Amino acid sequence: MSAVDWPALALNAAVCAGAILAVMLVTFAVALRKGVHRIADVAWGLAFTAIAAVTYVLSAGEGDPGRRTLVTVATCLWGWRLAAHIAWRGRGHGEDARYARMLDKAPGSRNRYALRVVYLLQGSLVWLISLPVQAAQYTPAPLGPLAVAGAVLWAAGLTFETVGDHQLARFTADPANRGRIMDRGLWAWTRHPNYFGEALVWWGLYLMACGTWQSAALAVISPLTMTLLLTRGSGKRLLEEHMAQRPGYAAYQARTSGFLPRPPRRPRPSGPVA
Repeated sequence: MSAVDWPALALNAAVCAGAILAVMLVTFAVALRKGVHRIADVAWGLAFTAIAAVTYVLSAGEGDPGRRTLVTVATCLWGWRLAAHIAWRGRGHGEDARYARMLDKAPGSRNRYALRVVYLLQGSLVWLISLPVQAAQYTPAPLGPLAVAGAVLWAAGLTFETVGDHQLARFTADPANRGRIMDRGLWAWTRHPNYFGEALVWWGLYLMACGTWQSAALAVISPLTMTLLLTRGSGKRLLEEHMAQRPGYAAYQARTSGFLPRPPRRPRPSGPVA
């Protein structure tokens, strides 16, 4: 097979949409029972894992076996780690402040509004962003230099994200740091090491899918959308609106990069130098 099997890929896309919907509806039911919608964030990683597993099964005999295995394992490792971390971080806590503010402005039923703008919207984004995972499974070309570069980029992103999350978890677990701003380790180089790492993960998965020009053209919307969401959408923007209320955060913003890692800026002198 020298080209992507488009009819098979289209059928796969439809089945994946159904799998995502099932994950989101089950998560919504659990959220109703628990009385908090913050667990929708756990479903984000689980939905991508479901996509990888479903697509791997459906694409048997279609794409290159090495590429299919690489993309499936990479997606599942990232998705399971992210879901487990978010579930662990949110244990014993009430509603996420971002969701609370959003749902306080909901017209009519809060739960119906949450279903539409949290679960179904996230499900749509999962389907769109997972296009490299879907396309790679049906790409017949064997692994090449782009896939290797993608695997390296994915590994760097996963490491960056994992280390950043671990550093923040240790910082917040120390009662002496209550009310303080985390500005150590990777957090001294970027205010959002987890978001930067996630962007690298998806650019890496995109490169893994680039076995043909068709798959490259189809899947490029994924890392572009993810990067836009992390830097301009619901990721960085909403989190910083919440963090801006904390003492010292403005100074942290002034000296620390908002996304791309770089050494922290030195504070400017507050008055004339003698």
